Amino acid sequence: MPKPLTDEEKLIEKLRRIEALYARPGTAGEREAAGSARERILARLAEIEKTEALEEFRLTLSDRWAKQLFLALLRRYNLEPYRYHGQKYTTVMVKATPTFMNETIWPEYQALYKTLEAHLEEVTQRVVAEALHSDTSDISPSRKT
Repeated sequence: MPKPLTDEEKLIEKLRRIEALYARPGTAGEREAAGSARERILARLAEIEKTEALEEFRLTLSDRWAKQLFLALLRRYNLEPYRYHGQKYTTVMVKATPTFMNETIWPEYQALYKTLEAHLEEVTQRVVAEALHSDTSDISPSRKT
């Protein structure tokens, strides 16, 4: 009997499925081979770079989780993130084609971040409820009388 997946293993699997979605597989065999998603994306990037010039993009990410995820995504596709002297820690610079950035990197990042954020929210709710208090609901706006 197979061992049940942990929450982390489920999250990793969700993130891999998101990447496979953005790889835009062409054939049924490619759709089944989720492991080749990165290679398909890299091949598409190489094709785009033949006809489109690189541009410098400047992004400001909201928190360290967002930045860590975005940096990993850039590096996964062999893009080198950097920051100029004096720029804030939350700033990320990268050179990429506008098409690749707008049609692949940014939408994939948003989908990945949404999934990661939901997982972190769920874990936080569970831990706070167990360790501190079971009511983890947000507060209601006050009503002036």
